[in-house]
Amino acid sequence: ERGGNNSFTHEALTLKYKLDNQFELVFVVGFQKILTLTYVDKLIDDVHKEFRDKYRNEFQQKGALGLLNGTFDFKDDFMRLLRDAEESSKVRAPTVMKTFEQSLKSQKTVKCMIETRGEKPKEKVKNKKNKGSKKDGTEAVAAPSKASAGDKQLSAAGEKEELTKDEILQKNREEFFRRHMKAGEKSRSPKPDAQKEKGKKPRVWDLGNSNAKVLDYSNSATNGSAESCPVEEFDPDMALGDKNREPGRLYDLEYESDDEAEEEKVVQNPSKASVKKKKGGLGGMFGMLKGLVGSKSLTREDMDPVLEKMKDHLIAKNVAAEIAVQLCESVAKKLEGKVMGTFTTVTSTVKQALQEALVQILQPQRRVDVLRDVMDAQRHRRPYVVTFCGVNGVGKSTNLAKISFWLIENGFSVLIAACDTFRAGAVEQLRTHTRRLNALHPPESHGGRTMVQLYEKGYGKDAAGIAMEAISYARNQGFDVVLVDTAGRMQDNAPLMTALAKLIAVNAPDLVLFVGEALVGNEAVDQLVKFNKALADHSMAQTPRLIDGIVLTKFDTIDDKVGAAISMTYITSKPIVFVGTGQTYCDLRSLNAKAVVAALMKA
Repeated sequence: ERGGNNSFTHEALTLKYKLDNQFELVFVVGFQKILTLTYVDKLIDDVHKEFRDKYRNEFQQKGALGLLNGTFDFKDDFMRLLRDAEESSKVRAPTVMKTFEQSLKSQKTVKCMIETRGEKPKEKVKNKKNKGSKKDGTEAVAAPSKASAGDKQLSAAGEKEELTKDEILQKNREEFFRRHMKAGEKSRSPKPDAQKEKGKKPRVWDLGNSNAKVLDYSNSATNGSAESCPVEEFDPDMALGDKNREPGRLYDLEYESDDEAEEEKVVQNPSKASVKKKKGGLGGMFGMLKGLVGSKSLTREDMDPVLEKMKDHLIAKNVAAEIAVQLCESVAKKLEGKVMGTFTTVTSTVKQALQEALVQILQPQRRVDVLRDVMDAQRHRRPYVVTFCGVNGVGKSTNLAKISFWLIENGFSVLIAACDTFRAGAVEQLRTHTRRLNALHPPESHGGRTMVQLYEKGYGKDAAGIAMEAISYARNQGFDVVLVDTAGRMQDNAPLMTALAKLIAVNAPDLVLFVGEALVGNEAVDQLVKFNKALADHSMAQTPRLIDGIVLTKFDTIDDKVGAAISMTYITSKPIVFVGTGQTYCDLRSLNAKAVVAALMKA
């Protein structure tokens, strides 16, 4: 309902429904899915109107609960409406074919249809243009109108009539050769240069190497040893940021509303407000009461102007345009026919309903509790596996390091699997994060146990194989969590999406997180839909594994344009598990639905 969808399909049947909010009624029509019934919408509208008008008085007297024991003689009316709807779908005006006299072909003469050898094709084009410009005119009428365009055309036409067919042919040949000779001289000059550069030679860099084996400097023996990730000395305050935070706690996302500041400004200037009231007089009083409605049922006409403004406001806040339209449509269906309070405006009623719908969207149906799931995996003596996926440059590796830090502070050991074997510097980036995390949480502070390690196999290897080896290594070494970093890929790249689906299908992670940035608008919908579709299409399992949750990054760069959060959760019905809000390891938050909606509804 929240998406404005009024149909439901179950196996071979389809149901369509319509709500009557005024009398709390639901009208449902059911039919076979294979049938393409064009009159269903008209039928349900007609039945709704007829039934409501026929029993309106009973509804108002007894109420909805009093009607449960009542009987309704509506069968004859329904059959009549069904017949009318079926007939209306059949009645179509037959297409009337043109007669020969009305067609353009009837205006042609036999003379103009005869083609003569050597005739210029340009003359045919001119005749066609004349016929298109003047539908009712004939060739005889078109010729003088063209001749009156200028003296030059008259003289040229006269010369052509005097020349014979052979002379016209000779003249055309001379013009043809003259034109091609000029074009040949122009095209000859760049040819020698083009012959010199037959192929593009690859550039060889001074510090580079074309051999992939030389670039693969990783060694499987170094995985899990302390030598592979030596402790790095650096300023911990820069990496942690907030000194007063509680270790291991994931704080809620905060948003400061400007309503209190506006109220303070109003209180500070009471004299100006009183002057304005005096100037307004009775007009001010009536202006205040303007727009208030009491004991009135809301209609679509009342809500349309407000909903149009709300839709534009949502799109301006980065909500995808299609989703903004669906949200406003669902709010309209929910409110249509409802009776408003005595001193409430249409705007406030619609805004309140929209806020409730947005909060409902952001509050997930299934909450993802990572710490609880990790402890459950510990009891079964296996590592808890999380896979990160997303497009290029959204912050997968950075936020993986933040989540690693949060897990370490909660007492869990982490193994990072470097499965991005494509991007240059991906393994080195994770290696640097591992060194810094070990510096913040040295083994001495955890009973000699190394809390974070990196499992790497270099570049150019199969990501699914590396992830499988990392999970096996974590099981043998007793790691609590495995975080799998994957290469960034565009949602349209079929080979890379197939490789990601293979990695997820083979390793069966406990949690698949899609990493998306808060800066995108309509693109967020396209990314999530195509990622889910690719995972479903390329998976070999009967029940394919799809995205389980979302990591929303770069939230500190968007001010109050938080619409991407709505777009992502609406399109997938999956929760936003983590929100990245900065550059330090502590800049990780959990989503606060009310704070996001407050920012979204801010003018």
